Amino acid sequence: MDYIASLRQHVGHDPLLMVGAAVLILDEQNRLLLLKRSDSGCWGPPGGAVELGEEVESAARREVREETGLELGTCSLFGVFSGPELFYVYPNGDKVYNVSIIYLACDWRGEIILNDEHTAWGWFAPADIPEDLSPPIQPVIEKFKESLPLSPETL
Repeated sequence: MDYIASLRQHVGHDPLLMVGAAVLILDEQNRLLLLKRSDSGCWGPPGGAVELGEEVESAARREVREETGLELGTCSLFGVFSGPELFYVYPNGDKVYNVSIIYLACDWRGEIILNDEHTAWGWFAPADIPEDLSPPIQPVIEKFKESLPLSPETL
């Protein structure tokens, strides 16, 4: 059983502080990979909770592999996001205050194969990013758009 599921057995739907890792993956045309969640129907980058004792970058790489089948090469820290705007209530009623560590990657390999957490995927130019983003990822995407064009040092 994973860490969050174990905690939920004790606290029910009460708010938890959750550390998560996600990756903004760009293709050769600088389009962003987004996945559509099966539980909420919202879009977001691959990512998820960091497990006990897991290094954050390892969690980010694991989540990308589990959710997309892609293997990451070099990735860089994009930012750390927290605060009341990252509060989220999952469709099942679980409440979380997210602390999200976000990476940026242009170096990846493989073919996208979704797991059951997502129903669709797509590469999106910044102007075409869907409006129905998962609420806690919205501040991340806004920062991403503000950072464009990305400098070579960022990538």
